[in-house]
Amino acid sequence: MKPLHERVLAGDVRAASRLMRLIDDGEPQATKELQAVFPHTGKAYVVGITGAPGAGKSTLTDRLIAHYRKQGLTVGVIAVDPTSPFTGGAILGDRIRMQGHATDPGVFIRSLATRGNLGGLSRATGDCLKVMDAMGRDVVLIETVGVGQDEIDIAQLAHTTVVVLVPGMGDDIQAIKAGILEVADVFAVNKADLDGADRVVRELRVMLELRHAVKAPPMDHDAHHRMVRAKAEGKAPPKEEASQEWEPPIQKVVAAKDQGVDELVGAVAQHRAFLESTGQRLQREQNRALTQFLALLRERLLKAGLERLERERGNLSDVAKRIAERQADPYALADELAGK
Repeated sequence: MKPLHERVLAGDVRAASRLMRLIDDGEPQATKELQAVFPHTGKAYVVGITGAPGAGKSTLTDRLIAHYRKQGLTVGVIAVDPTSPFTGGAILGDRIRMQGHATDPGVFIRSLATRGNLGGLSRATGDCLKVMDAMGRDVVLIETVGVGQDEIDIAQLAHTTVVVLVPGMGDDIQAIKAGILEVADVFAVNKADLDGADRVVRELRVMLELRHAVKAPPMDHDAHHRMVRAKAEGKAPPKEEASQEWEPPIQKVVAAKDQGVDELVGAVAQHRAFLESTGQRLQREQNRALTQFLALLRERLLKAGLERLERERGNLSDVAKRIAERQADPYALADELAGK
């Protein structure tokens, strides 16, 4: 039988599923397989679907799959579900809603559990994205778990981030202030047949107008490798810089009735064309590479540090006990393990 990575590159769904399982379980074999497929990645276009729970992300993702398939594109879906408190696995609510595509060979859906990870994504999401890319999927949709206002991790993985909002979910103004909306490339106001949809659209437009007054500073990594914004300068950007700035469109949709989804797909296509014409797609690829490399480095260093700690000072529980009893200095110990 051919090696696992060769079968993945040939588009074998079973091989891809097995590799994703190894990734999700943290098996050492997964790293070797990922090293083999990595040179063959970078072709898929990644669309993130995020928003609050109950916004209809899964239904909208299901409709997007159908529309991309009509265009003749192959689709991969990574649905990040909550972790079951009993099994530690994914609660497969999203896959249930997308079961209409289960027999389509041009669609590959994979659910991942968050495993306690914050930010709306599983720690394995980035590597599973590489597998989808390597097996030749044209478009990869990543649907986040829907944990609320802090789901900005998706902006570090996706080329286009679609933020889904719905009317009647509390204080819309407060939602607009939330950081999650700052990462939106496209706004989708779902369930637009309900009362209050026009108000959500108006408030979004007000927010976008305010962006013209003061340019939002770019995202960057701080000293702790967290994504933060630089300090605002408090002045409007130059005209030539403003021309390179994307204005997020607002699309009203009723996903359950397949209304407005064609226009939403068109808005995503326009953003893709914008990124490619301005060279910003490459910049997003570089930002994603930086974020994933830092995450990988952090994981490797932490693992090596804990192994050294256990060899030289005992297991982590014993060390924590000595720190709690003020018998050990946590700062000196951390500097020692970090090689300072």
